[in-house]
Amino acid sequence: MKIIVPVKRVIDYNVKPRVKADQTGVETQGVKMSINPFDEIAVEEAVRLKEKGQASEVVVVSIGPAESQPILRNAMAMGADRAVLVQTQDAVEPLGVAKLLKAIILKEAANLVIMGKQAIDDDMNATGQILAAQLDWPQATFASQVALADGKIEVSREIDSGTERLRLSLPAVVTADLRLNEPRYATMPNIMKAKRKPLETIEAASLGVDFAPRLDIVKVVEPTERQAGIIVSSVEELVEKLRTEAKVV
Repeated sequence: MKIIVPVKRVIDYNVKPRVKADQTGVETQGVKMSINPFDEIAVEEAVRLKEKGQASEVVVVSIGPAESQPILRNAMAMGADRAVLVQTQDAVEPLGVAKLLKAIILKEAANLVIMGKQAIDDDMNATGQILAAQLDWPQATFASQVALADGKIEVSREIDSGTERLRLSLPAVVTADLRLNEPRYATMPNIMKAKRKPLETIEAASLGVDFAPRLDIVKVVEPTERQAGIIVSSVEELVEKLRTEAKVV
């Protein structure tokens, strides 16, 4: 069984994003970038399935600029077998990403896609669902536990009322939640080995997919600062402020 793991290059989660002076986006020049944390969890889960003998190959795929190669090497240092970079200079929206991933997945004849539930740069939480629809594959989102048995994949996911268990036929798309696992650190020997693993670069335009943006960004601004709270002396005062100031009752 071949597993595809899409990974995205994002601003490192320890770095506070800064809005560009012209308000056209977020500043990325000179900013530390790394693999999206949810995608790192997906890589770890795919590698664990391979270590159990339930997968024959793990292929990581990224859609972005040439600078995305280090995150692919990092994923291979974690245990992925090879990588594919679908190179594009401009940011690609979830619909376009899903279309490009579909082309790669069909080319690779993959049986399972494990990916992060969302990227921490835009928090769209849409690519996995769109990809499943594009492929017409069953999907399980926000997975907190994954197991393969009898040619099917069993997924536990947290919902408002507790835990939901799904059993899907393969091929399928699974998106990873934070509780799925704890990603391993890449050791120095594995980092050196990853430099020799194959990394294929494909120009996005060569895939014959329409990934043109559908959204226009008008302006990007910093979120407003939260005002300090106040202490009230009685329930009556609280209700009065909720009615006259907050206007929620």
